[in-house]
Amino acid sequence: MKLDCYKIHEHSPEIVPGKGQRDWMDAFPDRHPYRCLPLTMANSTGWELLCPHDVEITWDGGPMENAILIESNEHPKGVHSLAESHFRRGIVTFHTGYLFRTPPGWGVWASGTPNRPKHGIAPLTGLIETDWLPFPFTMNWQMTKPGRVRFERGEPFCFITLMQHGKLEQVEPLLHRLEDNPELKTEYELWRDSRNDFNARLNSKEEKAMKERWQRHYMKGRTVTGDMAEEHRTKLRLKPPKFAK
Repeated sequence: MKLDCYKIHEHSPEIVPGKGQRDWMDAFPDRHPYRCLPLTMANSTGWELLCPHDVEITWDGGPMENAILIESNEHPKGVHSLAESHFRRGIVTFHTGYLFRTPPGWGVWASGTPNRPKHGIAPLTGLIETDWLPFPFTMNWQMTKPGRVRFERGEPFCFITLMQHGKLEQVEPLLHRLEDNPELKTEYELWRDSRNDFNARLNSKEEKAMKERWQRHYMKGRTVTGDMAEEHRTKLRLKPPKFAK
């Protein structure tokens, strides 16, 4: 399995594996958002494309291309080779600088970096059939209100991961009553009661609960009854791109 990344020009943006850390998560006391394993796993399940220089976007709220101004202090003459107003209406188009190719049936899911909100602008998400596409796709952001937004050098402007879009069509969601699965219902009720009990003890500042601070069942891949998941991950270590031999 491989993801081929063909550089369109010599100065294509750097691609790096996604990082689990976020500044807003670091800012919390005890950094407790990191206790939410699904957050940190999503943060690192893909690769980031980094801005090669700063980009500053100013939008006056108008619908046409002259309503949006895209500038760079570091690269004023070449900024439009990275970002431009293609769709108008406050939408900024970033050029990835790559032509991506994937194995048959696999596509690239392109969006903003997970769990990294940016004030005044929102990422638009695309699913691209990179198993046949002979030209590059773009990454688009939409201003959410008139104003100014800045991307710094080294800041990710695009996050890519892979999806088998054909396989997804074969998935059949099925609705069940929890009572139809007695074993699962028992597991759920044990977890629910354990959670309620722990939160009550935490709210009453019980010494043991205050010392534990949080329950670690999901982090450890373990049910309340002690059963362990057959496969459980707490970190992803994706490979950085390298030149093919």
